[in-house]
Amino acid sequence: MSEEQVVRAGKRALAITVHPGDRYEQGIEGSASTERAELMEAWWLFSHTGRTYAYSFSLYLPADFPVTSQRLVLAQWRQLCEALRCRPDRPIVAVRYEDGRLQVSRQNQDEKVILYQGEEEVRGRWLDFRFVIRFDAGAAGRIEGKLNGIEIVNYRGATVYQPGPGYPQSGLVYFKTGLYRDALHEKPWTMYVDEYRKEHCPESGCT
Repeated sequence: MSEEQVVRAGKRALAITVHPGDRYEQGIEGSASTERAELMEAWWLFSHTGRTYAYSFSLYLPADFPVTSQRLVLAQWRQLCEALRCRPDRPIVAVRYEDGRLQVSRQNQDEKVILYQGEEEVRGRWLDFRFVIRFDAGAAGRIEGKLNGIEIVNYRGATVYQPGPGYPQSGLVYFKTGLYRDALHEKPWTMYVDEYRKEHCPESGCT
């Protein structure tokens, strides 16, 4: 929904609200069921493994936004599953808000690793993110992340899943932002998004 009161720049931003039951998915293998309201980039804009991209976007959580210990993903990069079922089926990189703390996580073949966890209050102000990511299954992969101009992530290593069923050697990655939560809540939640940009970086790197 277009928003004109909570805006990072220009005249409008986007308000994203998740209601109970939105895009409901039943939990499997003991995991909690989920619901979501997200925006996903168009398929012709998907990123290619072996290349580097820069993503910039601004997120705003209202001052009274709920604090929960359950899963809450605000932005995520997912590797395209090219089979009927892929394991793991989780974001390879995600921006999360859990227990009142902002996190950036990286999922590898076996586990989720927290690359950044902040302690400061982030609600009630715009959060300006910039991520430069090289999608690679080996040592050439990297994630460089900044929040409000300050470096929060500097990671080197695999940034996509190892080649296997559903995840080929040369695959695709797509970006989503919004609210993806465990289906344990009875009220709608709203966040705001503005100033999204993406660029393909040359071999010399993005400025």
